[in-house]
Amino acid sequence: MNTATPNDESTSAAGEGWSEDMELAPAHPGDRAPSDAGDDRQGERLQKVLARAGVASRRVVEEMIDEGRISVNGALVQVQGMRVDAQKDKIAVDGVRLEIRDDRVTYAINKPSGVITAMSDDRNRPTIGDMVGDLAPGLVHVGRLDQDTEGLLLVTNDGELAHRLAHPSYGVRKTYLAQVSGKVPRDLARRLRSGVELDDGPVKVDSFRVVDTHAGQSVVEVVLHEGRKHIVRRLLAHVGLPVSRLTRTAVGPVELQRMRTGSIRKLTRQEVGSLEELVGL
Repeated sequence: MNTATPNDESTSAAGEGWSEDMELAPAHPGDRAPSDAGDDRQGERLQKVLARAGVASRRVVEEMIDEGRISVNGALVQVQGMRVDAQKDKIAVDGVRLEIRDDRVTYAINKPSGVITAMSDDRNRPTIGDMVGDLAPGLVHVGRLDQDTEGLLLVTNDGELAHRLAHPSYGVRKTYLAQVSGKVPRDLARRLRSGVELDDGPVKVDSFRVVDTHAGQSVVEVVLHEGRKHIVRRLLAHVGLPVSRLTRTAVGPVELQRMRTGSIRKLTRQEVGSLEELVGL
């Protein structure tokens, strides 16, 4: 199993996140001071929670608070020493939601073709379960990819997050690159955005574009929030473009990027926070 750990030094929403291994600054009087008399919240000091999460040292977190960069449950933190509940409160840094609970983990897998999206298989075919092994207890896959489809698959031990990401009512967009045979009609993007009728009902895409064309083959990008079985392959075959290779490159804001086939990486705290925000958690 290949594991990849992102560079956790960037603090931008599009970056790889904050280090979870950052050395914490020693305690100082500001950490031990009693909370304001009017603050009756239970829990830990915000500085301690964010330091433990690897955002920055406690002293740097205090500077970030003074600079107006941290919010809790949508409200800007304006005083030092605020107490938070790491299991319930929604904390954001520079407007980017963070997942700070330590008991929930989510991983991205670059699933190879031929691997079954299942945690086990009674026919001894290779599975996602084989890939993740004992990486974390209670992992489940978020939705499915066909056996012959490659690319981004999320696994998590957060059952509610998995349910919402996979349920069509939450409208989470998935992005695919498909290699197809045949010439792509100029008006196809418009047709697919308007919707076409399949045997099990209508389907329309959020976006469609041609990425490359060469020697009678084209690579197209399809973005949609449908979750029906073989939906991308069936949709493109319906419009005369049979798929020879299909790769999912993104689920919502999480992208495959440069992950090698078969590799696994733990999502950064802000990536998980963005997923939670996307589905209303």
